[in-house]
Amino acid sequence: MTTTITPRVRNLVLLLLAVTGMLFAGAGTASAHAALTGSDPTSGVVVDKAPTQISLTFSEKVSTNNDSLRVLDPKGKRVDVGKPSNISGTTYAIQVRSGLSDGTYTVAWQVVSADSHPVAGAFTFSVGAPSKTTVSVSDQDVGGGLVGGLYGFGRYMSYAGFIVMVGGAAFILACWQRGAGVRALQRLVVSGWVALTAATLWLLLLRGSYTTTGKLGDIFDLNLVGQVLQTKTGAALVSRLLLLAAAALFIAVLFGAYDKREEEEKRDLTFGLAIGGGVVAAGLAASWALAEHASTGLQPGIAMPVDVVHLLAVATWLGGLSALLVSLYRAPADNQVGRTAVQNFSRVAFGSVLALVATGIYQSWRQLGSWSAFTDTGYGQLLLVKIGLVALLVGIASISRRWTARLADTGETAAAAETAVEERAQEKEKAHASASSKTADSSATSAEVSASSATTSTEAGASSATTSSKAAASAEGDSDLAASSSSSSSSTGGDSEAPGGSKRAAQLARQQAAVDSTRQKRLRDADPIRFGLRRSVLAEAAVAVVVLAVTTALTTTEPGRTEEDAKAAKASSSSASSSSSAGALTLDMSFDTGGTDGKGVIRLDLDPARVGGNEMHVYVQRPNGRAFDVPEVKVAFTLAAKKIGPLPVTPDHITTGHWAATGIQIPMAGDWKISVTVRTSDIDQTTVDKNAQIG
Repeated sequence: MTTTITPRVRNLVLLLLAVTGMLFAGAGTASAHAALTGSDPTSGVVVDKAPTQISLTFSEKVSTNNDSLRVLDPKGKRVDVGKPSNISGTTYAIQVRSGLSDGTYTVAWQVVSADSHPVAGAFTFSVGAPSKTTVSVSDQDVGGGLVGGLYGFGRYMSYAGFIVMVGGAAFILACWQRGAGVRALQRLVVSGWVALTAATLWLLLLRGSYTTTGKLGDIFDLNLVGQVLQTKTGAALVSRLLLLAAAALFIAVLFGAYDKREEEEKRDLTFGLAIGGGVVAAGLAASWALAEHASTGLQPGIAMPVDVVHLLAVATWLGGLSALLVSLYRAPADNQVGRTAVQNFSRVAFGSVLALVATGIYQSWRQLGSWSAFTDTGYGQLLLVKIGLVALLVGIASISRRWTARLADTGETAAAAETAVEERAQEKEKAHASASSKTADSSATSAEVSASSATTSTEAGASSATTSSKAAASAEGDSDLAASSSSSSSSTGGDSEAPGGSKRAAQLARQQAAVDSTRQKRLRDADPIRFGLRRSVLAEAAVAVVVLAVTTALTTTEPGRTEEDAKAAKASSSSASSSSSAGALTLDMSFDTGGTDGKGVIRLDLDPARVGGNEMHVYVQRPNGRAFDVPEVKVAFTLAAKKIGPLPVTPDHITTGHWAATGIQIPMAGDWKISVTVRTSDIDQTTVDKNAQIG
């Protein structure tokens, strides 16, 4: 049995490591989830007057520290003062020294997005005229390198541990309660708990270096660990550790008191364990949902519960699959997993797949937002790979379901095979004993004839006959009597023969263990239907390993919706930069009201973008660039520094996708926040804003 399962396990482990390595190597450092959507001054712009502060606008809220925003002069010296502050929404600013001299300045930023992933970048602007600069920001490698790879591997192991632990326990309670006494299943569930606990501690140590310096030596920096504990991700990891303590108690009861109960007594305890274990499992799943993708972006109040259901469905299906695989290969011959347990898991897996499809569709829509994002973004391409793998997995599962149906039709095939093997063994033993008895009787008869025919050496003849009888019996049954002879020899041979007897006993014990192992494997392989089921479940498990690796890569990849917003922001920056020299202001802002046909891009033109009267044009376009009408568009101007506004403006509808207003009075120069409210239906409405220097 050992030589059969070991190569398969080794191949699965090698596949896991290979796929994980390729995916994480390909993910690189472009896996940030917050994107820079605007800045003031904009990238590459040349301004006449030195700014007093630098503001950056991101696609979502971010976490900052003292060094998150840095402004460097042409010689590489910092000219920023104070700490970064959140001035409005997703806009953050840092003050700079007054009276900056002419030249090119570099703005470098490194923040942590709301879904826990670090992001960094840099851009330049010039005062008066561009100049040479000694600043190099090409080594921005936040979230990458060796620390990034180790952190990614820790994330994979945490997901794998969660799936194995939760799915294995669910398989025992819902499908095969007698499995609580199977050592192989006990080791599987406990190993899942150990993997999740170790990975959580590992991530807690790596987190500080992963989001800041990226240096391996900073892993054990207690100051960084303390900073991590004050963040949302740190709180989620600590909560996970506390829930794992409760999970340890659950596992102890499952494999302790529960396993020792009789079948009738297990029913009431099964319900209690299912409720308690479900609460702990949901809490563990929430530790991911509250700190990652689901906690930010569109509809977080709906996305987080959906994410919890998605994770629990994954664990029930794939974790239960691993438990079934171990049961089919490692369960003892006298306690094999029966057809009822396999049918129960088939029904549970089918329900889990339905939950995965429903929650997966919602998550895909939320993270992509358009069909084109499937092919135009890295997240969409990875998602297509995952969909294909899941389809393959479902296809193999259908084969397993057919094996399960045949297993049910054959009734007690495995039990009958085991009985037949045992009966054949008993028949061989009886035949062997009968042959030995006949040989002994024949030898005794010959000895009696010899004794009666001899007249002078009766005693010698009797002695010879006795010796012949023993030799014949030994020749026929030496293998069956070897253990008895050894036992008799060790018990009668005295102290001088004790060492030799012990060695012989140990050797016979090893031989007996090998015979038992071979017998158990023969009993398992006696049923061809059960053998086919094991093969198909093994294939499912192999595909599941790859699915888990792709899923882990998806959690570290920028969502397609965010990536498209970042592309629109870059286009907006270039438009604003080119129009600034002409005295006009152009802003592009992506919006999504969440309803049908609720996604698009707003382009706002303000001319001449100075103090006094201005003319404004607002254009509403679909993501593909085509103009379309919406029920309502409103604009407001706010100068927070001087507590002016909001100054509302309701533009007139000119033509399809075009609104305009004239005589817009800007009372004074400053960093104005321009907010645009778009309503696409009676109930679907959103407001987007950007800051821009006017005057």
